[in-house]
Amino acid sequence: MVVYAVPLMVLHITGSPAWTGLAFFIEWLPRLAAITGAGPLIDRYTPASAAATSSALRAAATAAAILGLALGGGITVVLLYAVLTGVLAEGSYLASEALAAEASRRAGHRAHRVQAVMAGVDQSAQLVGPAIGAVLLLAGPVALLATVAVLSVVVCTEALLVRSDRPHLHLVTDPPPRLLTSLATGAGVVRRTPALAWLVAALMVGNLVSGTIEVATPVLVRSWGYPASASGVIWSTSAAVALVVIGAARRAVDRFGLYPVGLVGAVLTCLSAAAAAVAPSLWAYGTAVAVMMGAEGAVTVVLRTARARLIPQRHFGSALAVTVLLVLLPMPLAGALVAAAPAHLPGLLLAAAAAQAVAIGISFTGLRRHRGAYEDHAAAPAQAPVEQQRAA
Repeated sequence: MVVYAVPLMVLHITGSPAWTGLAFFIEWLPRLAAITGAGPLIDRYTPASAAATSSALRAAATAAAILGLALGGGITVVLLYAVLTGVLAEGSYLASEALAAEASRRAGHRAHRVQAVMAGVDQSAQLVGPAIGAVLLLAGPVALLATVAVLSVVVCTEALLVRSDRPHLHLVTDPPPRLLTSLATGAGVVRRTPALAWLVAALMVGNLVSGTIEVATPVLVRSWGYPASASGVIWSTSAAVALVVIGAARRAVDRFGLYPVGLVGAVLTCLSAAAAAVAPSLWAYGTAVAVMMGAEGAVTVVLRTARARLIPQRHFGSALAVTVLLVLLPMPLAGALVAAAPAHLPGLLLAAAAAQAVAIGISFTGLRRHRGAYEDHAAAPAQAPVEQQRAA
């Protein structure tokens, strides 16, 4: 909810599209910095510990932000809050990614089902979060922040109650690697795995378009004469569509494999992004964004499954940190683009959609050449029971 709430709060306080884009840019920079160091270390602690610590600190930061707004801090308080919450979010995110990847490896040819569940959890949060944020914003930023603080305390409490038979993931070895060495190791994994490199490229360009639409939506909604908080309805509706598509994508991968499902989803993503850029009204824009997020849901299942299969277990934390860092680099760039061209958002979205179409075509051509690197894993486990039945 915080990711969607910060642009809304900034636009609500300043009324400036440029400040909204700048806030999005500032919000994402510390997240990227946090990832570089969190990757090698997150696997040394239980995911529950990471979630509890980050949630407790987020609750404290939110309480401080409420106090700062009450004292008249305004936009400065919101920007500082965006920085702190951006950093704290990465501990929980990387812990969940590590667990999902480990579960995918154990699931074998059913790995895409694990990733479908993870994507479903993400979309469920996107379904509820923006709607709650939009409603609470009508009562003011303090009500929104107070809800974030309460939810953070709830998550912290639940994480402390989690018990695991396996205290550590043991995905990195002692002693702790140096930061530059860890980044070099992860970059080497990406460089030596062509399919992973093409996969990261596809995710990067997708995030550039998604980030641009995310930060531009409140501004565009207001330009059509609606309150900026109405963008929450768009995100929640889109998340509901994505939930349905994710369920369908899981069954489609069972039947057709990863690559065909990913390709169809990528094509639909490009077309719907272009439609959003030229949408003449809120309803047309909302429909295009819903289709885009639905298609992104299918692509997410495919790409996250392939990533879990392609990253080797050795040096997993370092490789995960590098891939996540690269994939998220376009997010602050999206904020900077909106801040630089706040009066030309439709043209900016159209240019981003065109660049996405070209990049997706190149990336999926490369993924097709290395298809065996991530598709063969799905076929092998399924053949074993058949051979055992014949032997019997």
